[in-house]
Amino acid sequence: MNNIVLRNIFRFVILLLIQIYVCNYVHFLGFINPYIYILALLLLPLSIPKSFQYLIAFVTGLIVDIFAMTYGIHASASLTLIFLKPYVISWLTVGKNRDELTTIPIPGQKDFKWLLIYTFLMVFIHHFIVTMFELFTFRKFWLTLISVIGNSLFTTFIILCVQYIFTPTKKDYK
Repeated sequence: MNNIVLRNIFRFVILLLIQIYVCNYVHFLGFINPYIYILALLLLPLSIPKSFQYLIAFVTGLIVDIFAMTYGIHASASLTLIFLKPYVISWLTVGKNRDELTTIPIPGQKDFKWLLIYTFLMVFIHHFIVTMFELFTFRKFWLTLISVIGNSLFTTFIILCVQYIFTPTKKDYK
């Protein structure tokens, strides 16, 4: 088995374990709950066949749903994340080399500003879907939006810290 596949499997297992046993029990300020497992989905290479990406996203979300007892909310948010991922990357790389679309969004491959925007957009989309499916109402929309933004900022901060701490800085990371 090749090194990239092993690295991705190891990343998924570690991030799922952290999500299930640590992050699911974090409720900072009563409403902020980080979802660190989506980092594994954000780092999936676009070169993987789309059907396999959907399968990975569904299984990942379903595992989190089983342990969080959320009945498919994370699975649907993860599938939406994988669906929108190439569009967000394409939007962020407008006017640049098409090879940019195949690089992995990690430090060393992308600059901090690009990573911050990409991570925040994807995390915001995920959190918005999770929160709206949990509440299933538009009552108190502005309060809900503030909660989603707070969760997104906190999760984005954690994801970027993890990426910068645990990613090698060499440019030829593939």
